[in-house]
Amino acid sequence: MLRQIITGMLITMDRRELIQVFPTVMRIWWKNCQLTLLILLSLSLQIALLFLGKLRKYNGKPFLRFAVWSVYLLADWVPTVALGVISNRVQDHPENIAPLEEDLMSFWAPFLLLHLGGPDTITAYSFEDNQLWQRRLLELVVQLAVTIYIVLMALPGTSYISVLSFPMLIAGLIKFLERIYSLRSASTEQFRLSLIKEADPGPNYSKFMEEFTMKKAEGFYVKAEELIEAPPPTCGTMPVEKRELVLKAYDLFQTFKCLFVDLILSFQDRDESQCLFHKLEMEQAFEVIEIELGFAYDMFYTKTPAVYNLKGHILRFITFSLTLLSLVVFILKSRKDHYQKVDLCITYLLLVVAIILEGCSFLILVFSDWSDYWLKKHYKNNIVLDLMAPRRRRTNLISQYSIRKFCRKEKSVVFPRFLKLLMPENKVDEIWHLDNTSLSAKLKEMIFNHFLDISKLGNKSDLTILCSSRGKKWLINNSCSDLIWSISEVEFDQSILLWHIATDLCYLTEDAENYSLDHRTESRHMSEYMLYLLVMCPSMLPMGIGMIRFRDTCAEVWEFFKERSLDEVEASKMLLRVNTEIQPGKVKGDRSKSVLFDACRIATELRSKYSKQKWSIISGVWVEILAYAACHCRGTEHATQLRKGGEFLTHVWFLMAHLGITEQFQISQGHARAKLSAK
Repeated sequence: MLRQIITGMLITMDRRELIQVFPTVMRIWWKNCQLTLLILLSLSLQIALLFLGKLRKYNGKPFLRFAVWSVYLLADWVPTVALGVISNRVQDHPENIAPLEEDLMSFWAPFLLLHLGGPDTITAYSFEDNQLWQRRLLELVVQLAVTIYIVLMALPGTSYISVLSFPMLIAGLIKFLERIYSLRSASTEQFRLSLIKEADPGPNYSKFMEEFTMKKAEGFYVKAEELIEAPPPTCGTMPVEKRELVLKAYDLFQTFKCLFVDLILSFQDRDESQCLFHKLEMEQAFEVIEIELGFAYDMFYTKTPAVYNLKGHILRFITFSLTLLSLVVFILKSRKDHYQKVDLCITYLLLVVAIILEGCSFLILVFSDWSDYWLKKHYKNNIVLDLMAPRRRRTNLISQYSIRKFCRKEKSVVFPRFLKLLMPENKVDEIWHLDNTSLSAKLKEMIFNHFLDISKLGNKSDLTILCSSRGKKWLINNSCSDLIWSISEVEFDQSILLWHIATDLCYLTEDAENYSLDHRTESRHMSEYMLYLLVMCPSMLPMGIGMIRFRDTCAEVWEFFKERSLDEVEASKMLLRVNTEIQPGKVKGDRSKSVLFDACRIATELRSKYSKQKWSIISGVWVEILAYAACHCRGTEHATQLRKGGEFLTHVWFLMAHLGITEQFQISQGHARAKLSAK
């Protein structure tokens, strides 16, 4: 009965009234204003994207990344929707009738194509976007076809605006092509192909052997002698001036950018780089690397491949001239009394903002390291260059993640629980539990001196040993053979957890009179940074079960302290009082991957056997662990992290490569050449 009543009610009701969710007034308002709102939103997104794209080069905070991600996606979606709205409005009018208002709307379409080209400061949000450049090319074909259709539909009209649309159409097409070209150039395959030199078949072996056989048949005693190229000249001792750092960084980047796509370098590249870095101070060395990584960011995430060259300058002049021409003609020819004020204001706004964005892009280019390099190369004595303020580079912060803080977190907090519905748990932890600390000059000095000593004193085999040591080499050099098991007998992620907990226990239980010991704070910073990489950036480390071990270890910490309310110091002392004479693995088996009490064994031995030198041992182990992680991270992963402001691990990776401490060098003394010697 109830079903029949409902059916009868539905039949008698007007269908339009049934599905009408919004009032008629609101629907009429939206129909009249939707295009205006979309145009204004698209303009706002272009302005925001210009500055956010520049800002994220040096700042990798989660909220900034979320803002860039949101604006980046909307900046592609909004112009596309606006083009569809304009297409529908132009199509709805009868043939041979093109009102001035519709001509004005058709004039907006090329500006939307211009917006789809994006600003110079960002072409890709992530490194993976570069691999999808073919998809962008297809989008260009579709959006260009829609824009041309809109412009052609307005041609039957008598307004000059129909003709004025073509210069802006050309400008928009150039901007979109620049973006596609930049994406294609930054894709892994194309970037690698651009760096591979032409195939070298070497000396003609068959001709050489033919001559060898002929002379031997004639009765000569023939011998093939191998000629080795002369070694490179010795390095000079002149210090490098600060104003030369950009020049040196650019030249090095042209050589070392192949590391991002896992190519190898020649021994000449290694010797030249070592020669330079042996003369640099610590601050100069890291500044050179920061400039190089800035160049790398521009290559992978901005329009640098398409703009920062002669052809790019010519095209940029064309787009600016066409936009300026359109503005001047519109001001002189427009009949302001024939248009609505809102439409007229939007048209002026589109033209003016397009010119302003071009001007901002020009200023960004002028005050970039690319222009600095060009000016210093061609005008070495220019006084203006010396007066220019130093540019901002990375934020000089290092991320910190502590197992102590994670284990103390309150499970009842509502905000993280809500966030877990929207994003992975490790991303929630990045926002909620991650800390950042200043990257001290003392820490950089310690790392730089460690690598520099190996580069100067070590032979070629020592340079590659550091890439696989993980701390074993340092423990052997310091006669700590009883701790080698924590490096050589366990996986890499397990070593990080073991030494992280051991470092924390030693730090918290340190006697007050020993607080002035060297490397104490620096060791803790490296410890918490490596745990951050293990938990937050596992793709940068060798494959393992680090997250499982981390969670099992936290579970054991909770189990140990669930009925105790202690501060950090007392909790650490209580852990060290646990008898670990029997190895925890024999008691726990292989079911749990916790390493808590194995780490307590390490801390106990460090405090008892190596009390006076424990921080020197701990810091050396962490430097080698850092070096191992840097060497075994793929180049594409290092490139991926550049969009987050750059990881310190990438700086360490480049520093090691410049000092010759890497496995990506060709081990050779020179190009061998054989010649015949007949007697």
